[in-house]
Amino acid sequence: MVQAPVGFQCRECVAAASGRAPRPTTAAGGAPVGRPVVTYALIGINVAAFLIQFAVGVDAVANELGMWPVGIAVGNEWWRLLTSAFLHGSFLHIAFNMYVLFALGPTLERVLGHGRFLLLYLLAALGGAVASYAFSDIRTLSVGASGAIFGLMGALVIAGRRLRYDITQVLILLGINVVIGFVQPGVDWRAHLGGLVTGAAVAAVLVLPGRSHRRLVQIIGIAGILLVLVTVTMWRTTQILDLVAPMGVTISA
Repeated sequence: MVQAPVGFQCRECVAAASGRAPRPTTAAGGAPVGRPVVTYALIGINVAAFLIQFAVGVDAVANELGMWPVGIAVGNEWWRLLTSAFLHGSFLHIAFNMYVLFALGPTLERVLGHGRFLLLYLLAALGGAVASYAFSDIRTLSVGASGAIFGLMGALVIAGRRLRYDITQVLILLGINVVIGFVQPGVDWRAHLGGLVTGAAVAAVLVLPGRSHRRLVQIIGIAGILLVLVTVTMWRTTQILDLVAPMGVTISA
């Protein structure tokens, strides 16, 4: 409280009266969000990418841009770690992922703001691809936004607890999909778990710090997450190169 001309008023009230009211922000410190345009844009990009796949050949595009450990390590095709997250293997595959993005994305985008939500999505997608790269058979070919989608679920659990939202339905959805990932053949559960852990970590960095030095803490935290992903990628690359070295395979320039 601060002393006012008559009695006492809260700091926010005095600031508002003097024209110095604090600018409203999201829970993560971003600008308030109206329409969740980033969510809609991501859905549009994923759908457009799948339509191109369907026109050119789903498998052909996956072979060129999917997460393929040998192509990444030996062929220096690092873009596969991100492009794979915008490709899908079937109509059912993309339909499920886009439904969950449509259901969860707007809430998270309003909690985080446009820029931070986009950062969350991309880092979770990358985290899922890195986990698949690190722990899958080197002959694996993986595509899908599932790493990013699991990242959104993990982020909503963290943000929901911080903001005291009811996250029961998210936990149920998450539990069902984790189980499906282990029992359903052909599902890249490594990407799911990698995206989940990365998304939860990003959300923790964005929403848990207090107002004091919040942006600095967020920058350091995101840099730390990126460093972990780069370190894991480098470790796996060295491992794959050592594995194929006896075969006379060399790195492409």
